[in-house]
Amino acid sequence: MKEKGKIKLGISIGDFNGIGIEVALKTFEDPRMMDFCTPIIFASNKMITQQKSDLELGLHFNGIRDASQVVDGKINIVNVWKETPRVEFGQATEEAGKYAIKSLRAAVEALKNDKIDVLVTAPINKNNIQAEDFKFPGHTDFLAQELKGESLMFMVADSLRIGLLTDHIAVKNVAEAITPQLIRDKVQTMEKSLKMDFGIRRPKIALLGINPHSGDNGTIGEEDDKILKPVIQELFEAGTLVYGPYSADSFFGSNTHSNFDAILAAYHDQGLIPFKTLSFGKGVNYTAGLEKVRTSPDHGTAYEIAGKGQADESSFKEAVFSAIKIFKNRAEHLALNKNPLQKQKVKRAS
Repeated sequence: MKEKGKIKLGISIGDFNGIGIEVALKTFEDPRMMDFCTPIIFASNKMITQQKSDLELGLHFNGIRDASQVVDGKINIVNVWKETPRVEFGQATEEAGKYAIKSLRAAVEALKNDKIDVLVTAPINKNNIQAEDFKFPGHTDFLAQELKGESLMFMVADSLRIGLLTDHIAVKNVAEAITPQLIRDKVQTMEKSLKMDFGIRRPKIALLGINPHSGDNGTIGEEDDKILKPVIQELFEAGTLVYGPYSADSFFGSNTHSNFDAILAAYHDQGLIPFKTLSFGKGVNYTAGLEKVRTSPDHGTAYEIAGKGQADESSFKEAVFSAIKIFKNRAEHLALNKNPLQKQKVKRAS
């Protein structure tokens, strides 16, 4: 892990017809951000400079050919391409998808080779990124292939943390996709992340039911009784503090979620709707369980306001801070587990 210098924070630009570049540049328009990390944008000088001019932002860049040439204290741009693709704000174009993939692949390659320490990804359009060599429903699935580990889509906002058993699949396929082994894998990945990435020694995890009212004792589906409950019991008896299944409709409104360090939702909207309602645009999408740290803002391309200078950078800024904090937490966790004497010293001090 890193010992000297600032954390090198890579940024993939996402769909350049959306607000990704805007929120990234606005984040680092605040010079105090440079005290926390060294940003490295994977795109091209021409494109980033043009968007800076369009948005009337007072920024200066350091153009480089490779992430190994990064300069601390500056916004670095790795020139991934030389050509000048056409930017059409608010439009979902094939060209924008093509360059979103180029930026992402270059950033992930730098991450794998330790030229950057963490990665923050700007929003992509899941339709126009589809290509012969890129058939993934989103960042998470691509990163799971490229980086070692068991991935978990983990939405984070302060003490609110919601992970997903299934993410980008159709609702009609959810029940059959949830198997005992999937539950074990996701719970164990979440527990490990809570300990290693968030510094929680004995995390408490809640599972939300698959069916309305968690099946109501089999009246509204048997999956909760036959699949979820036995695995929850098995994991609990093995020492994992996991509870449920809880009826999703009342779980958040009754504030039950505040009793847990994290919640595992059965499917995408079951977890994302309450998360985005409660996080007020400051949430972060974290891909837990991988050997490297990747975060992103919790919003999409926002085509409707792209190029107008109206985008709020709050979530992107939180994604930057979260990536830095998780990276540091991992380093501390690793140091404590390598040095038992230091671990005992920390326990006595606490």
